[in-house]
Amino acid sequence: MKRLIRKYIVASTLAMLCTNSYAQIGEMRNDFSIGFNGGYVLDKISFDPTIKQDFKPGMTLGFTTRYVCERYYGMMCALQAEVNYTQMGWKEVIETSTDTYERTINYVQVPLLAHLGFGREARGVQGYLVLGPQIGFLIGDNAKKGGEWTEKSLSLRPNHVVDQYSLDIEKKFDYGITGGLGIEVSSKIGHFKAEGRYYYGLADIFNNGKKDTFGRSAHGAIIAKVTYLFDLINTKGGNRK
Repeated sequence: MKRLIRKYIVASTLAMLCTNSYAQIGEMRNDFSIGFNGGYVLDKISFDPTIKQDFKPGMTLGFTTRYVCERYYGMMCALQAEVNYTQMGWKEVIETSTDTYERTINYVQVPLLAHLGFGREARGVQGYLVLGPQIGFLIGDNAKKGGEWTEKSLSLRPNHVVDQYSLDIEKKFDYGITGGLGIEVSSKIGHFKAEGRYYYGLADIFNNGKKDTFGRSAHGAIIAKVTYLFDLINTKGGNRK
């Protein structure tokens, strides 16, 4: 966790520096793009006490903006922000009965990312890294049950942990760190991006005091997504690489 935070600080610092101290030796840019994104989410909740789970599938879609501020020794420094609707949650693996349970938790999420790219700047292919903080706001949730759901089947749960079924999502505000790698293809009609990310949640969905059932209940999600951006402001020019 500490290593991830250090990487975020380094990446964010590099992106921020493109507007000040590196301006003397880098090539300044003032490019602004907007677009939309969509993708697929696989989420698990890190529970303590542990609850056995499969990945809970969901979707994500939203809007993306990006500001490119400098090219520094072949590295494109940019800041990227998104506003996304995302389905998260958990899907239990219940081996003691025919019971099934999954819960979908819907968020509006806002990642704020340092975007560092390597490759062709204008028309061509570029690899990139994104890393930064993310916040989320709960907008609703729903549960899906199947199987027996009797007192006997509930009594067979490992560690007798069953409170998650009756608890509302008690913490509406989520936050954490997200990062990933991707590839971008730029053309005269815009920028096409494909990437994989991981989101490490730092907030719990349930209260975690001494009298509460769970000491931890935080998201951990794998995200695959595609993005299309088009330029509103473009200072790169067609001849730059």
